[in-house]
Amino acid sequence: MVCFLALALLLVLQTDAAPPELVQAEFSMDTLDSMDFGPGIQTNSSGDLLASPPPGTSKRAPHSIIIGVRKGGTRALLEMLDIHPEVAAAATEVHFFDWDENYAKGFDWYRDLMPYSYPHQITVEKTPGYFTSTLAPERIRAMNSSIKLLLILRDPAERVISDYTQVYFNRLENHKPVQAIENLLVRNGALNTRYKAIQRSLYDVHMRNWLRHFPLEQIHIVNGDTLIHDPLPELQKVERFLNLPPRIVSSNFYFNQTKGFYCIRSDGRERCLHESKGRPHPAVNSTVLQQLRSYLREHNRNFYRLVKRTFDWQ
Repeated sequence: MVCFLALALLLVLQTDAAPPELVQAEFSMDTLDSMDFGPGIQTNSSGDLLASPPPGTSKRAPHSIIIGVRKGGTRALLEMLDIHPEVAAAATEVHFFDWDENYAKGFDWYRDLMPYSYPHQITVEKTPGYFTSTLAPERIRAMNSSIKLLLILRDPAERVISDYTQVYFNRLENHKPVQAIENLLVRNGALNTRYKAIQRSLYDVHMRNWLRHFPLEQIHIVNGDTLIHDPLPELQKVERFLNLPPRIVSSNFYFNQTKGFYCIRSDGRERCLHESKGRPHPAVNSTVLQQLRSYLREHNRNFYRLVKRTFDWQ
């Protein structure tokens, strides 16, 4: 409290020396999230001040991890799963098991990034980069060989386009040059199979790596295409996989006509995913798109054999 009062006094004093809009910008929620208030004051995922952790809670290693895939719907899955009263979800992507610099910080550093949870709750974190990481499966197994893993996938060709769309808008926002998707998908008249977005959609390649370290029974695959159009059945399957009592119901979701996807209703509040989600995809040259789908087709068949189920992917 002393630190906070001192900070508030400092801001008041600075107001006379700086334009109001500058003071307001400097003391934003982003600033609050990143500030160190000392051991007596904590912040929760929304930036609210907490005098101390709720009695009876602690920070624990995850009981389940959403391992991917990038642009497969991981954020939607985590937000929807967070409706459940017995789930405590990590606020940010941690990148502990796939980034060497974070892994070198040690397990205590990782656990400290988890949310406070009660003994009856399970902790869940999500980092989409884990699925395509060659190191993540072995590292996660070393932490907990019986952990339950959630993998959300969508049509791999659509995932490539969504991957491109995110990078495209990020580059535009940062005033960087952009390329048409066809220029990235095709090089010298042939499909550019070294394009990272395509590599991430080779689900069979990455799944083989995970199955070297975990049995298939510990990896639950969520159909991302179904989750978008009818979220409840997919969430109910996740509840069963995680041995959670059924608490998520149809009234927790409503379709937002403006955004074109389902939003969440819980605890008397309604919320939708960030505006960056659900961006319209660019139109892709039909010949190029057919090249992409043809290349992915055999990889899809291999994936079906690995996981002993099929998906309605073109």
